[in-house]
Amino acid sequence: MNCSKCGSSLNERIVRVRPRIIVMLYLAGFAFAYFYGGAVLHDMIEGLARTPDLFVRLLLPAVVLASITAVAFLRFRQQVCPRCNEASPAWLMQPLELMRSALEITRGETRRSFLTTAGKVGAGVAAAAGGVGTAVLANRDWIPVARDFFVTKVDKVSPNPRDEWKSSKIASYRRLGRTNAMVSDISLGSAGINKVSVAEEAIDRGINYFDTSPDYADALSEKTLGEAMKGRRDKIFLATKFCRPNGHLLNDTPVPEIMSAVEDSLRRLQTDYVDLIHIHSCDRLDRLNAPNIHEAFGRLKEQGKVRFLGFSCHSPGLEDVANAAIDSGRFDVMMLAYHFGMWPNFGDIVERAHKADMGVVAMKTLKGAKHTNLANFQDEATSYAQSAFKWVLSNPAVACLVVSMSEHQQVAEYVYASGKAVTTEDVATLEKYDKLIAGDYCQPHCGQCLSSCPQELAINDILRYRMYFKDYGREKEGMQLYAKLDKNGRQCLDCAAPCEAACPINVRIHDNMLDADRLLSFVG
Repeated sequence: MNCSKCGSSLNERIVRVRPRIIVMLYLAGFAFAYFYGGAVLHDMIEGLARTPDLFVRLLLPAVVLASITAVAFLRFRQQVCPRCNEASPAWLMQPLELMRSALEITRGETRRSFLTTAGKVGAGVAAAAGGVGTAVLANRDWIPVARDFFVTKVDKVSPNPRDEWKSSKIASYRRLGRTNAMVSDISLGSAGINKVSVAEEAIDRGINYFDTSPDYADALSEKTLGEAMKGRRDKIFLATKFCRPNGHLLNDTPVPEIMSAVEDSLRRLQTDYVDLIHIHSCDRLDRLNAPNIHEAFGRLKEQGKVRFLGFSCHSPGLEDVANAAIDSGRFDVMMLAYHFGMWPNFGDIVERAHKADMGVVAMKTLKGAKHTNLANFQDEATSYAQSAFKWVLSNPAVACLVVSMSEHQQVAEYVYASGKAVTTEDVATLEKYDKLIAGDYCQPHCGQCLSSCPQELAINDILRYRMYFKDYGREKEGMQLYAKLDKNGRQCLDCAAPCEAACPINVRIHDNMLDADRLLSFVG
């Protein structure tokens, strides 16, 4: 065969991809890692893209870069003109030097004999690692947040557990309003649960009220409780929410879709019915009275798939929503944020509900659960949590309290407070805790600061989402909710913060709003 340009005879040579093409491929590969890999890593960090192929997608840029390295070491046999010294196509391929080419032919290297040495494999690994590093670089703003949240050691339970807690059992059951169910005064909240054994231990210790929701950990909460209740469903009063794993059902959601969402919950919970279903995070009257939700409840009740209707609320509209619910007579249970230091007339709402024979379930009883401060309670004979629970349960109008339990020590420690009276020592512990969190914890249902905000920000919601992230270990939920806001804490950057003068408990609103934006938003 002769050269088409000069007519010389062609010789067999070894050719490779031109270095400049390899450089261009690497540049494109690292750009792909930065933008695509960075976006995937961002979603994984926020928990917004939990899909089966997530890690495959995250590794794709590394695979691309490793493949480029493989191409760089790839060798082909090709007929090359010794005079023109050009491979085909000339823009892509170039021949090796004559002696080196002859040596590789002698050694028998062909197009399939690439990456056979440790050095070549190492180069591929290095390129893949570079891709991952580039994705991390794209998320560099997350690094200080990750260090603050994941590296800092926090205490989720008492730092000084007592031996007597190990044998704790539920000692008191109370009537849950007109449902006539007798429920454990300390009950299981499952926002962060992922261990079946924790829920099983709760049952063994006498807890018989489980609170869950489809949007807790992408429905993992419901699935976990479903496994734990196998063979013991009749022992549990089970509450869930009108919700989907990806968020709340809108007021105008079609009735069949609402019913389908509840039926999905039943499948995850491995049961034919739930005892109680709440209108979730009900902060407005139009949501409380949403016709489609009530129609769906009526149909589901007729089918025996739900028994009682409730609502949960912890917003500035709590008083209006709660009083309207009581007056309507349509609700069997209310679940409200209730803790030590609530405003004086809040007890009136609880008492009104009790007189109307509505069951009252307390939540947010740990007042933000600032676990990083619990190390200050090592010398107390009781834990902060136990003191908080005893105070809440000292109100006979409260049927039970719901608290998140995800670890075995939490179950033992929390249940120990069951049936016990609040003491002066407990109140002193709670007052000590309030001093530690002074200026930081926002009562998310107060709302006295809202009218003074020139930007009309949802201060209460933003600070609650910050609490989810920093204190509850529910960073995904906090970030998702924050992302849905029309206005966020960044508006506070140059604000004089007139809201702080309106706060009755002197929360450092300006600093906390900026901190919320740092934690809950992401700039890639």
